[in-house]
Amino acid sequence: MCTEDFTAFLQALPKCEHHMHLEGALTPEVLFQLAAKNHTTFPSDDPAFTSPATLKERYNHFTSLDDFLHYYYIGMEALVTSSDFEALACDYFQHAAADGVAHAEVFFDPQAHLSRGITYDTVLSGFMAARHRAKTEFGITSELICCFLRHLPASNSLQTFALPSVQASFHNKQVIGIGLDSSELDFPPELFKDIYTDAEKLGLKRTAHAGEEGPASYIQTALSTLRTQRIDHGIRLIEDPSLLHQIATAKILLTVCPYSNVLLRCATSIASLPIRHFLSAGVQFSINSDDPAYFGGHYILDNYLAVQDAFHLSLDEWATICRAGISGSWCCEARKVVLLDRLEAVLEKWRPKLAV
Repeated sequence: MCTEDFTAFLQALPKCEHHMHLEGALTPEVLFQLAAKNHTTFPSDDPAFTSPATLKERYNHFTSLDDFLHYYYIGMEALVTSSDFEALACDYFQHAAADGVAHAEVFFDPQAHLSRGITYDTVLSGFMAARHRAKTEFGITSELICCFLRHLPASNSLQTFALPSVQASFHNKQVIGIGLDSSELDFPPELFKDIYTDAEKLGLKRTAHAGEEGPASYIQTALSTLRTQRIDHGIRLIEDPSLLHQIATAKILLTVCPYSNVLLRCATSIASLPIRHFLSAGVQFSINSDDPAYFGGHYILDNYLAVQDAFHLSLDEWATICRAGISGSWCCEARKVVLLDRLEAVLEKWRPKLAV
C-alpha cells in the first residue's frame, strides 16, 4: 500500500484528466434522486434497481464493456433538465477538486440525450454552468469534448454533428473537440472517417477510443484515417512495437484508465497494464477515471494510488506522467505554464521528504 507521505504527494500533483465521461459520473445516489424528481422508471425485472446500494453492488460485476453500457444508458434516463446535467457535472468536479485535478477535458454523449427528446442546448447549458462553478469555486479549468456513439450508424453521427446547435457550440468554443466512444469491437474507426474529416476542417481537436477491447490496428486506423491527435485507452498498443515507437516519437498522448480496464475485463489486473513499458519506451500517457461512478467510485486519485501500489513508481516517474498530461492537454499555453510551475513547486516540496 502507498505510504501516507506518497499518498499526500500524489494528491498534491496538479492532475489533468482527459478521459472522463460526465454521464459516467452519475452515482447511484444522484441517479435515484433525479429519478424521483423526474418520475423516471427503471426496468421492473432487474433487481439491481431496487436501491442505490443494490445498483452499486451490480456495478461491481460487469462482465464486459457492453454489459456496462447497458446500465450506463439506462442511467441517463434520469437526466432531463439543465439543472440535472449541472448537478451531475458539479458532483464530478467536487470529487476532482478533492483529488487534486487542476484541468479536466470531459466527454459527453449528445446522441444519447437527443434520442430521448432532450435538446442539445439543455445538456450544454447544464454542463457550462457546472464548468463555471468549477473554475470559480475550485480553480479547475475545463474543456468539453462531444463524443459520438459508434454503435449507432455513422449517418446518425453526421446528422448530429450538423445540427445548428452543435455547430454553434463549436463556433463559440464551448465545445473544442470530438471523440468516439461506446462499443468498440464491431465498429472500427474507419466507419467514422467523414465526421472526423469535417471536424478537422473546423479546426476541432480529435480523439477516439481505440485499443481498449479492439486490436492495436484500431489505434493505427484512428491515427491514419481519422487523423486523431490523442488515443483514448490505447492499452493494446503493446501488441505492435512498430506502432508503439511511432506514437512515442510523435508524442501522441494515450489516456489510460486503469480501474476501468480491469473492471471491464480488458486487463486481468492493474499490474498487467503496460505502464512501465510505456514509461521505458517514452510513450506519453495520462491516468484517468473514465466512468468513476460505475467503477467502484474510483475517481482519479484512486487510479493514481492503484498504479503506485502495482508498480512502485518513483517521484521522477510520476513527474514524467504529470508533465505528459499537462503538455498533452488542449488548454491554452498560458494555462500549461501555470500547471508546469505548480508541478515544479510540488516536486520541490516533496523530493526531500520522499528521498530514500
